[in-house]
Amino acid sequence: MFKNFRDKIALSGITVLGIGVALLVFTFISAYGFLAQSLSIIASQDLVQTFGEALAPLIVTCIRIMYLGVMGWVGSLLTIRGVTIIAHTPQTPTVVPQKPIPAPEKRQEEAKPEAKPSESEFVGTPLEQVSQPQPEPKERQKKDSSPQPSNH
Repeated sequence: MFKNFRDKIALSGITVLGIGVALLVFTFISAYGFLAQSLSIIASQDLVQTFGEALAPLIVTCIRIMYLGVMGWVGSLLTIRGVTIIAHTPQTPTVVPQKPIPAPEKRQEEAKPEAKPSESEFVGTPLEQVSQPQPEPKERQKKDSSPQPSNH
């Protein structure tokens, strides 16, 4: 079904992205339906009775808001993860077909195998082996005290 590992990664990324977007769309549709309901304000002379009648719908509303918030958060996390998976899939190397170049005939002198330039090699010398002569303090003082020519 899949030719290589890259295709499997891409499919899983697209699947996670699709689930995240579907959750976000469902969350927004649910929020719209919730806000489209008619809201009724209860008015009464007795504050205790009004508070008692309004408490149950207030709790239901808070539960719905938390539900929508969690759904939106999970949907956005899944969408971000899907995009990250898709963005980090390994790229397939593009192979450019090249026309074969006919090799010119070599002379007798050029029959030796050509030395290909190797990749740059770093040759390091340990610091213990490097010795640099240090100027003596007397010579340094003489050089510092000598008059400097001025170009005025």
